[in-house]
Amino acid sequence: MTLPLNHTGIVAVTLLCVLFLSGCGYQMVGKETHVPPGMNSLAIPTFKNQTYEPGIEVPFTQGFLREFIRDRRVNVVERTKADSVLEGRIKSFNIFSVSYDQSGLALEYEIAVVIDLTLKKNTGEIIWEEKNFSEIRWFRASSNVLANEANKTTALQEIGRFSAERIRNRFFYNF
Repeated sequence: MTLPLNHTGIVAVTLLCVLFLSGCGYQMVGKETHVPPGMNSLAIPTFKNQTYEPGIEVPFTQGFLREFIRDRRVNVVERTKADSVLEGRIKSFNIFSVSYDQSGLALEYEIAVVIDLTLKKNTGEIIWEEKNFSEIRWFRASSNVLANEANKTTALQEIGRFSAERIRNRFFYNF
């Protein structure tokens, strides 16, 4: 059985809907960002590698460059033209086998990397620091040495990319 709504009923239902929708708590997220003061251009020099893992600085430097270039809130430029510099130092690299098959051969490895990051003005004044920032990734082991190295390289690239994304978010949303 349907009850006919008169003009007053339609207005009342419309007002109730507007009140419910306006008070529901939904809002746009991520609209407000904060660029650190004085940070209009940024240089990201090659990270320093303090580990025994050769070439580990490359995926981290590339990951950070890509992330900040893609973001476009600050211009990524060479060091001599930048008003701020993001320096990275890779402090530790550890790799562990985490799962094994029935014969005891590794099936999966875990990579853990710890880095220090420092954002400085071109005058050398420290704007921001992140010490002991860590990221972990797993990769499948392979009996083929080349495939195993390729999987490890891919995991390191992922760590570099995800680290850069997390740090970029801290810069522009939580600074």
